[in-house]
Amino acid sequence: MTPDLSPPTLADVIDTRRRIAPHVVETPIHRWRGPELSARLGEATQVVLKLELFQRAGSFKARGAVASLLALDVAALARGVTAVSAGNHAIATAYAARRLGASAKVVMMASANPARVALARRLGAEVLISPTGAEAFALAARIEAEEGRAFIHPFEGRPVALGAATLGMELCEQAGPLDAVIIPIGGGGLCAGVAWAFKALQPACRVYGVEPAGADTMHRSFAAGSPQPRTDVATIADSLAPPYALPYSYGLCRDHVDALVMIDDDQMVAAMGLLFREMKLAVEPAAAAATAALTGPLRDELAGQRVGVIVCGANIDFPTFQTLLSRPAAAG
Repeated sequence: MTPDLSPPTLADVIDTRRRIAPHVVETPIHRWRGPELSARLGEATQVVLKLELFQRAGSFKARGAVASLLALDVAALARGVTAVSAGNHAIATAYAARRLGASAKVVMMASANPARVALARRLGAEVLISPTGAEAFALAARIEAEEGRAFIHPFEGRPVALGAATLGMELCEQAGPLDAVIIPIGGGGLCAGVAWAFKALQPACRVYGVEPAGADTMHRSFAAGSPQPRTDVATIADSLAPPYALPYSYGLCRDHVDALVMIDDDQMVAAMGLLFREMKLAVEPAAAAATAALTGPLRDELAGQRVGVIVCGANIDFPTFQTLLSRPAAAG
């Protein structure tokens, strides 16, 4: 079946939100006030956190995974699904399959955190481990061909963007008018959907995408004018470390993101520490990326403005969290 590559429409996002509602939660927002934050940004800057770490399966990925499975027909669901992931997408696909009565066989990289592998298995997925990302995608392709399972992409395609757009629509409604919104970018599926929603519902809001310096595929793609690969990805934010950008998510980001910013691993660790001390949130590095951008490269540009910050997930085990926050950068 040829995939639908048409851009989202408001009617489609509203319909997707209705269809996924039984399987996801409307995550809350929080208007962040605190002495450390004020010392960094000044009293006039207003920060609204979208707490997507409280989503089912621990991250925003549940929205796109559920939307993708709901797009399958009955016969396809009966054959089951497969996916490739370092963590969050495998967990979300396992969750979505369990909710919708399908079987899931997911391929995770050998570098995946054992706690994430265990969570995917607890949610009912059969988990296969592959040495590298390239080999993982090849294995998933064989599973798709030999078993007839539908491949649920981690960041590319219309259902993924529509799922992410429901998050953007929620934030627009909950927060009211924002001057800016900051969105983490891995493959770009989250940013594609949220950016589209904001430009549809709050067109005056500036949209910023943030990437780790060691995984800047969208920066490279914007510069080249087409989706680009990066084979030497190196960042602690494994959720933001795909080896390439792809056309659908890249196109929506290109059309709806006003600016891209980069942060480094130390800035993410410092932001994790800040979120833990002031907000009591234990987040993975990717979920601290937007906070790192706001308190770092965007601090002066967004001073005195009302800013939405996406806290995208918290699938991190305590030993890893403790190790990262023991780094000197965590003290800020």
